Amino acid sequence: MAKHLPISQRAENIAPFHVMDILGRAKALEAQGRDIIHLEIGEPDFPTPQPIIDAGIKSLQQQQTFYTPSLGLPELRVAIAGWYQQRYGVTISANRVVVTPGASGALLLVMGALLEQGKNVLMADPGYPCNRHFASFVSGKAKSIPVDASSDFQLTPQHIAEYWDKDSQLALVASPSNPTGTVLEKPALKALAEAVKAQNGTLIVDEIYHGLTYDNIDLPTALSVDDDAIVINSFSKFFGMTGWRLGWAIVPEALVEVMDRLAQNLYLAAPTVAQYAALAAFDNQTLAMLESRRQLLEQRRDFLLPALSELGFKVAGKPQGAFYLYADCSQLLNDEIPDSMALSKYLLDKAGVAITPGNDFGSHLSHQYCRFAYTNDIARMTMAIERIRDVNGN
Repeated sequence: MAKHLPISQRAENIAPFHVMDILGRAKALEAQGRDIIHLEIGEPDFPTPQPIIDAGIKSLQQQQTFYTPSLGLPELRVAIAGWYQQRYGVTISANRVVVTPGASGALLLVMGALLEQGKNVLMADPGYPCNRHFASFVSGKAKSIPVDASSDFQLTPQHIAEYWDKDSQLALVASPSNPTGTVLEKPALKALAEAVKAQNGTLIVDEIYHGLTYDNIDLPTALSVDDDAIVINSFSKFFGMTGWRLGWAIVPEALVEVMDRLAQNLYLAAPTVAQYAALAAFDNQTLAMLESRRQLLEQRRDFLLPALSELGFKVAGKPQGAFYLYADCSQLLNDEIPDSMALSKYLLDKAGVAITPGNDFGSHLSHQYCRFAYTNDIARMTMAIERIRDVNGN
């Protein structure tokens, strides 16, 4: 008989991803022969660009499989710093680049380095759920701030003034954001950075969807308005390397040493093969492929947004980044389908369409929102719309 193991309160405080329940159910239905259209997971159907794959294969053939320094492969850190000069016109030292196992690894390091026990990090509700769990895992607190369409679902200087208190240390925003796809353009980003500095706090900006913006918007990095900001990024989204598990942080020089110590102790180093592969991410050939994919995602957004509206879903404005639509589904709810979780299960079981319920992203009006990821081609999304129309009688 297995011995009972007491689970730590730290672990108990971390809620599951509800979308993983949806995904598990979807996989079970597929095993039964059902065709499921996946609009729930934040992973486009594009494979990793071939130049990146080739670079990874080459590194294996050359037996480049040993540990790298904890802060990352030196030439990759230089390449990432060069990317900020090339794309944003911002000059940073490669010494400030911390290469991590995904953006999640970067956020965990930053929280561990800066957030004291019992202190707060301000973040938007709705927002990416793991962020609040990182805070609690290092014995800090996520102070979730309800946001809505009036602020593009983003934190504003007014939010900082209203919610910052003696226990607050950090503010975390994402631009483009998950789940809403909204962005912070330069004036809003600058004002937010100034508001956080006025409180002697530190601003962390999640930029993992940079590169995936639409309507001719070219987002600035937070480093262009606040050199003391901490920027989180990833090779997963724009660069198409989800399974390679590679990200980075840009931190002030004063944080480099502690980030190194934490990385050494928590995971030693990011995956070596992924780091060598990522060197090809900034090649012109790769960037041309990525731009063509960005254009396809914009076309998908422009198809799905009006199609959902015709079905009764409401999306405030036109999200200008990432690959998500955060839709108010309240018009589709009733006694049998009282909230977005029930709707997600209903659409999966009856229509074979998997979407994400809003309660994965917070508590503010989450019961009446759901997220659609336009990560399938237009033909599949057309089929999804037809299936939803059929089961809802639209």
